[in-house]
Amino acid sequence: MNFVKGASTVIPEVKKPIKRLSLRERFIWTAMALIIYLVMAQTPLYGVPKNIGDQFALARVIFASTQGSLVELGIGPIVTAGLIMQLLKGSGLLRLDFKRPEDRALFTSATKILTLIITLVEASAFILGGVFGPSISLNVAFIILIQLFFATLIIQLLDELVQKGWGIGSGISLFILAGVAQRIFWAMFSPLTPDGKYFGVIPFTISAAFAGNPAEALFREGRSPSLFSLALTIGIILALIYIEGMRIEIPITSARFRGFSGIYPIKLLYVSNIPVILTSALMANILFFSRLFWSRFNPGNQNPYLNWIATYGSDPTHPTGGLIYYITSPANLAGALQDPLRSLTYTIFIVTFAILFAKLWVSVGGLSPHDAAKSLIDAKVQIPGFRRSEVSIESILARYIPPLTIIGGLIIGLLASIADLLGVFGSGIGLLLMVSIIIQYYQLLVREHIEDFMPKLGSFLGRK
Repeated sequence: MNFVKGASTVIPEVKKPIKRLSLRERFIWTAMALIIYLVMAQTPLYGVPKNIGDQFALARVIFASTQGSLVELGIGPIVTAGLIMQLLKGSGLLRLDFKRPEDRALFTSATKILTLIITLVEASAFILGGVFGPSISLNVAFIILIQLFFATLIIQLLDELVQKGWGIGSGISLFILAGVAQRIFWAMFSPLTPDGKYFGVIPFTISAAFAGNPAEALFREGRSPSLFSLALTIGIILALIYIEGMRIEIPITSARFRGFSGIYPIKLLYVSNIPVILTSALMANILFFSRLFWSRFNPGNQNPYLNWIATYGSDPTHPTGGLIYYITSPANLAGALQDPLRSLTYTIFIVTFAILFAKLWVSVGGLSPHDAAKSLIDAKVQIPGFRRSEVSIESILARYIPPLTIIGGLIIGLLASIADLLGVFGSGIGLLLMVSIIIQYYQLLVREHIEDFMPKLGSFLGRK
């Protein structure tokens, strides 16, 4: 801990504003942070060759990263460090009391230091693993490492800027939302013509209608967006909005204020998108190391035993056989129908690990019935008709939280995998993240709007 306190003095940080900014001012700061991030996403890394395969295409949407740019790592190091610190805190290995400002500051500083360490580790692994090409000199590798380190530091400061009162919500959520929205917008309106035809579904449909063949836009070959995939995307978004609103409501009353009552909501998606995020990160790492292993020991697919693990063809970013092939998505409906066994094994893999990660996160992430009961007791809240004790409240929560954890993991895994198989815009996990973030921003803006009209309500909502 002394190391963390000492190191935190040299790591740059964003100070909180002296007074609370207006909503308009915070919109401006939020937009500035987003513009800086998008500019970085279009700034190429010096020393990285063009036209190299993207080995982390599956994880790009989760980590809001762009291949070959300053945001090659995206928010990956920040998210990874946050998950690790949350796991350490939830498992009791880090004994910190978040009610104490010094402990909260220590936790934040440790997370920032861990983020920079993970950045160096991930960047080194990318370089050694050949992500930037097989033949990079030591000098160029060092330059790439420095670029990624300072780029992540800037992203960390942008996230801190948004969270500390200068902006609205979370920088991490903002960058993910922008990345997914950009993909959807590109699939709908892109004017590029890679095969002599418009890529975006809207200009392609208009072009097909003028050519007298509008039905051509209903279904398209390969991964080109179509009206069918547009309809599926809208359907998945509506289904996610509906599911996000499903919850079990447990009545509660305040032990401190007589007559005050409310509800304790337990969402159907109790652990939100965390299980699919962890599953997708696991998938990306499996693909990365299988590709690295194949390039070192079986580049020509000549070893029959190693071929059971994975085989690759002319495109080294997509497996063509082996176990790895059957846990990856065909990425569109045509591919799913062509190889139904692969579609089935991919869905089973995603759903299984989504459930496992859901149960793990509830156990160590501070979401178990015991942790939830302790939080209610600390908040001086009780359930009408039951004794105000951790044991009684925990027994009630235990009726709902464990089964909802499994059901939520199952639903989120099915939605993500099926959406990927159908070839929706932005990918299945991308839509899950986008809908969840939009709902969070909507709730946040509603609360901000209420506070603007009733400032005294801010203290009740925990604002200073």
